[in-house]
Amino acid sequence: MNMPSSRPVWYFVPATLLLAAAFGAEPATDPLAPGEKAASDWIKTRLETSRIESAWVSEKPLLESTINGLKERAQSLEEKSDLLKASTAKDREEFETLKAKAKAASDDLHAAEARINALSAKLVEMRPSLPPRLSEALELPYRSLANAGLASGERMQLAMTVLNRCALFNRTVTCGDEVLTINGEQGAKSLEVIYWGLSHAFALDRGAGKAWYGAPGARGWQWEPSPDAVRPVEKLMAVYNDKADPDFVAVPAILGQAVAENLKN
Repeated sequence: MNMPSSRPVWYFVPATLLLAAAFGAEPATDPLAPGEKAASDWIKTRLETSRIESAWVSEKPLLESTINGLKERAQSLEEKSDLLKASTAKDREEFETLKAKAKAASDDLHAAEARINALSAKLVEMRPSLPPRLSEALELPYRSLANAGLASGERMQLAMTVLNRCALFNRTVTCGDEVLTINGEQGAKSLEVIYWGLSHAFALDRGAGKAWYGAPGARGWQWEPSPDAVRPVEKLMAVYNDKADPDFVAVPAILGQAVAENLKN
């Protein structure tokens, strides 16, 4: 029996496959690597957990002791606070009472200051209606009252000074020489003047034989000529200065609406 003759078989292999075989293909991934990494991570986590648990076990008594101490201190402070509130209740009540009284006093003070300021303004407003002699005597108090920064106490003292001087002047008859400037006359001249309180006055110029009647009016204190009053005023001044026997002397006087309004104000 004749056997077939063996012939060599040639296979065509592409060049690219040959190159890949020459340089080597990428090795396959180790299937155990993920498991090893997970086990390693678990071991690390377990060790850290054990460390934390151990630290907690060792520090827990200290923390509990600290918490208990803080609770006791808080309770003690609360008890002290309650005791302090109880012991100062009366003081706090008195404080509130004093606070209310202080507020009331402050309100009264502000009201008094307003009244004092109004009184001061009224006194300054009435100064032109005062007798010239009194107005000149009150120059210093009036100058002080014009100070806007004056304290209320000082303003009250000055106002009372002005009022007291006005009241005293109004209760007396005052006579003496005085330098006056009268409308219609040339400059200031020395005249004999007699005042009936704050109501009216007479001025006498013996050399010129003239007399004037003075009284507060709508434009302040005003002097008006009074020729008929020369002789009566001369006699009146003589009686006042003890140069004549006491006697009733009739002198002219005017009580008009303007005078009444000024006296009322």
